[in-house]
This record gives sequence, structure tokens and C-alpha cells, in this order.
Amino acid sequence: MRVMVLVKATEDSEKGFFPTPETMAMMEAMGRFNDELTAAGVVQAGDGLKPSSEGKRVAFDGPGRTVVDGPFPQTRELVAGFWLWEVKDMDEAVAWVKRCPNPMPGPSEIEIRPLYEEADFA
Repeated sequence: MRVMVLVKATEDSEKGFFPTPETMAMMEAMGRFNDELTAAGVVQAGDGLKPSSEGKRVAFDGPGRTVVDGPFPQTRELVAGFWLWEVKDMDEAVAWVKRCPNPMPGPSEIEIRPLYEEADFA
């Protein structure tokens, strides 16, 4: 089963990355966690995303397209980073996420979403 693991943005992550002793310690802890995921053959891809102020959205309405510049409101609905994992089931994905170091300086959330597989369309 493939799952997308979404690290939700916070007000801190939307400010951008600034190397401080706290953020460097968080990055080192996350690096160790990523090494564990890699050694277990779980992680297929993953990375952090820059703040939404550096992003764009393209809104679709029939044939029309509108480009919207960031930053985007509703910080808690934004994604600050992601992994693509191959796991046996959702329980395994949850177990891995529970082992993850807190990805943000304060309260944070990680969302796990299964990807559609070919069997879902059979």
C-alpha cells in the first residue's frame, strides 16, 4: 500500500527556515528518522516545501485559468513537507508516524492519505 504522508504547515513553517540551534536539532532528528525509513525500505520520496509565499495556485473554471500568488490563507490546511511511503497497511503507516520527531517547533500535525492503486479501478 502506498501512502502520502503530509506534514501540515504551521505559522512557524510559513515564516521560512532559519538555522537556529532548535531548528538544526529538529533537522538532525528528522534526518535520523529518514535514515530509519530508508533502511526499512519504507520511503520512496520525500522533501520539505518552501513557504506558500513562494508558491502559486492555478484555479480552473471550465476553459479559464487564473493564477493566484501566495501566501495562502488557512495555514493549517497547507503542506510543509511530504513523504511517499510503501507500507503493508495503514496501521504500519500510523506506527511510523508515531515514531516521527515533532516536525515543527510547536504543536503540529501529520496527515496520512492512501494513494489510489490499480486494483481500486478494477
